[in-house]
Amino acid sequence: MNEEATASGWDAIDQAMSKLYGDQEPKHYGTLISYMLGGPDPLDGLSAYKAEQPLPHWHIVTYGFSELYDKETDDAEHSGYGFELTFRLAREDTEEEPPAWALNLLQNMARYVFKSGNIFRSGDYLDANGPICEGADTQLTALAFIEDPELPEADTPNGRVKFLQMVGITGSELEAMQTWNTLGLLRACEQLMPRYITDLERDSFLQTPAVAEAVQRGIEQDGSNTGFLYVDQLDWEPAKKRLFGKTPAVLTLGAKQAGIVGKMLAGRILKGKSLNLSGPDILVVLEPGKAAGLEEGEDEVCIRLDEASATELSRKLQPKEGVLSLSSFKGLNVQIVKTYIKDQDGHVVSTIG
Repeated sequence: MNEEATASGWDAIDQAMSKLYGDQEPKHYGTLISYMLGGPDPLDGLSAYKAEQPLPHWHIVTYGFSELYDKETDDAEHSGYGFELTFRLAREDTEEEPPAWALNLLQNMARYVFKSGNIFRSGDYLDANGPICEGADTQLTALAFIEDPELPEADTPNGRVKFLQMVGITGSELEAMQTWNTLGLLRACEQLMPRYITDLERDSFLQTPAVAEAVQRGIEQDGSNTGFLYVDQLDWEPAKKRLFGKTPAVLTLGAKQAGIVGKMLAGRILKGKSLNLSGPDILVVLEPGKAAGLEEGEDEVCIRLDEASATELSRKLQPKEGVLSLSSFKGLNVQIVKTYIKDQDGHVVSTIG
């Protein structure tokens, strides 16, 4: 039996899109050499449909995160990774092809998933550390993920498949997601961003009073929904004994993430929730406690913060190089080091701290 005849997973995606676009023939971009055979692109294909409502945009869907052909995994409930990505991008009336950068971005998302094994879920976010369209004059420097508002989960012969929509967001919106939650922020922006269409030319929605007020209200009521944060500049130096006492232990953070960690502390520790900071070589668990203190393991440190130390640390953590001492936690200093933002070629393009 040939591959086309057994492409039940592929057919399920086509059927889901045909419910929205009928007989429209999409712009399809296939892969010449399979990723399994050494090709550069993990996805077997991408299709882009012209949507007119609520405004002209491309509606792009991936083929390859799920099992497109025969069932290969032991997970009978889900097909492959259990999702496909979609991306809605504002379209000019004269455009006949979706921009290449958008297709490349989706392939890059697949490279990340295929290499790391980490999957995307509704409510996730990802910092791109630069414009999502390289070289573009845009404020959109991060991505968020939410279930596509028009594509319900599909049952296929290979298992269930969700359609997760990728949404371009600004740095300030990313920070709001980290200090509150992703889905809350996206829904607060829905009237300004119908169907979560990405528009490279837009400003931050946090400049809209109603959105800013919703975020502030959500932070105060709910705290932060982010319990885990990867910090690439994270280090720990235990306390050292000296002749007349000992030096404090030192927690090192990069300036880029110091400020957001400070804001997240207020939304986690002061709400009775822990915050996990994961670095290349160490896991630092910040958790609420009745008294400030710490416990050290080989690859993990647990820092307990009472209300006074959590409040002081939250206030003092800023994206500025320096060493912070805490009056409410004598055994701990925090060192903030500069963060160097680099482009894809490794050149420093900006410095924080």
